[in-house]
Amino acid sequence: MLVGCSLAAGDAAAQVRTRIKDIADFEGVRANQLVGYGLAIGLNGTGDSSSTVAPFTQASLIGMLERLGVNTRDIASGMKTKNVAAVMVTATLPPFARQGSKIDIDVGALGDASSLLGGTLLVTPLLGADGEVYAVGQGTIAVSGFTASGAAQTITRGTPTSGRVANGAIVERETGFRLDSLKTVNLGLRNPDFTTARRVEQAINSFAKEGIATALDPGTVSVNLPKDRKEDIVGLMTDIEQLTVEPDSIARVVIDEKSGTIVMGDKVRINSVAIAQGQLTIRITETPQVSQPNAFSGFAGTISGTLPSGTTIPGATTVTVPRTDIQVDNSDQKRLAVLPNTVTLQELVNGLNALGVGPRDLITILQTIKAAGALQAEIEVI
Repeated sequence: MLVGCSLAAGDAAAQVRTRIKDIADFEGVRANQLVGYGLAIGLNGTGDSSSTVAPFTQASLIGMLERLGVNTRDIASGMKTKNVAAVMVTATLPPFARQGSKIDIDVGALGDASSLLGGTLLVTPLLGADGEVYAVGQGTIAVSGFTASGAAQTITRGTPTSGRVANGAIVERETGFRLDSLKTVNLGLRNPDFTTARRVEQAINSFAKEGIATALDPGTVSVNLPKDRKEDIVGLMTDIEQLTVEPDSIARVVIDEKSGTIVMGDKVRINSVAIAQGQLTIRITETPQVSQPNAFSGFAGTISGTLPSGTTIPGATTVTVPRTDIQVDNSDQKRLAVLPNTVTLQELVNGLNALGVGPRDLITILQTIKAAGALQAEIEVI
């Protein structure tokens, strides 16, 4: 599949202008990943099977019960944990999350539990990359998948070994980042580019009517806070992220060989080039036929009495007759085609489609054109 787009010349600039909010992030305004280890209880016999397969489940269960004042050391060897499963809990701490606010958490089985349906997550501390506890999770696990099995068949829909607890964690620690302590604000471009960084700098300076923005590198634009806006940083950042610029990018052709998808940017250009595409195809089809003779075929005369032991009757036998069909396609109907020097992406798409080749052949053609030096774009294979 060849994917492209073309814009009318009159409204091209208006359609490609994008908010700074959609192409850049403010430094420090970011989320943080949290992770924790816990136990899910209340499973209907679908938890971790035994201490030999998932020994960490039994060890965690013993430790939890002892913290609650229950001594299980003497009976640990006989404990059955089919209603308990060890789980990993993950969450994303949003920027500026305050103490006491709630966030969603995801739960996934760690051992050989077959389903978390109906389970309840026990109190689980969620740690950040620095090892500190930032949230504590607990609650009923909502599972979208299920498994139903019988003596001869098992049906599984979705993933019953993972689930989600909505608002299942309470934030216990804040990240401590404060906007009012900043003297400069850095914008990080999601797709670093010299031209785009310069345009963001110019858009901000034009809005502020002074040179407060400086492009430090292709991915960073630094903004010095004006004296009259130091007490209104949120308002300044709101004004900046609503400014529009025209992002620039290099000419690139992205190819997904697994699905045969080709995506081209609107800056892709190609020089005049002649293309001949064809391949030799040999198709061999075997359709053997079975020849079955009629009853008593090939026998003349009458049979009376009892034949002596070992006597055979001459006649026809059943045989398999081979039938082979060989077809050769040397693509002799395809000719050398000239792809002219294109101006727009639409003309390039039309020129390639005019050759009448499929997506797999288009991938080879584009790579060959690039090798010939006629494709003025970068090819990226994913």
